[in-house]
Amino acid sequence: MSSADARAMRVITAADDQRRLTERELHDGVMQQLVALCVNLQLAGELVPDDSPELTELLAEMVRNAHEALDEMRRLAWRVYPSLLDCGLEDALRTAAADAGIPVRVETAAVGRCAPAIEASVYFCCVELLRHAVDDGHAATVRLWSEHELLRFEMTLESADLELWRARDLSSVSDRLGSFGGWLVVEPDRDVRISGAIPTATADQAVIPEPWPTSAR
Repeated sequence: MSSADARAMRVITAADDQRRLTERELHDGVMQQLVALCVNLQLAGELVPDDSPELTELLAEMVRNAHEALDEMRRLAWRVYPSLLDCGLEDALRTAAADAGIPVRVETAAVGRCAPAIEASVYFCCVELLRHAVDDGHAATVRLWSEHELLRFEMTLESADLELWRARDLSSVSDRLGSFGGWLVVEPDRDVRISGAIPTATADQAVIPEPWPTSAR
């Protein structure tokens, strides 16, 4: 691994650590305050006299608004850094797939725990690819597995336009993988298939095949 790649890896790892910290601050700070607000508004509603329907309706609307703000904050915190990722890549990826906006099937096999930076990188790469897939509106299948000290993933898009995908700017995905010695490939199959891999070994132990197809463009 070159010194430039090592620096890039450190930058990405630091950014993901900051994402995790921000999510925790949102959870322990603003979200807890919103929970307390929801509870207090509900308690206030129980104190309203029966002959004040306007005030009852106003408080009910405030409760609804507070719950909507709490739900939006939860979604924002998840986009920053999914707390499930600390428990494992598979569950976090399945949850992201369920919220993708298109039909997504997730298949996993022989996936153990990897370094947090590795799991976060694969997760955010898959999420970025799913965002692009939503633009096509086609169903997708995401496969995740470990093989020969590599954490591999593959996304198959039904009836997608290969040339459109080859023209897309996927540099944020390929750069993230490349900084860890990984790669990204967009290739034709019966459908469009996008595959990526990232070494799970330490930087000085990783064996990287040549050439590296690090750009999907």
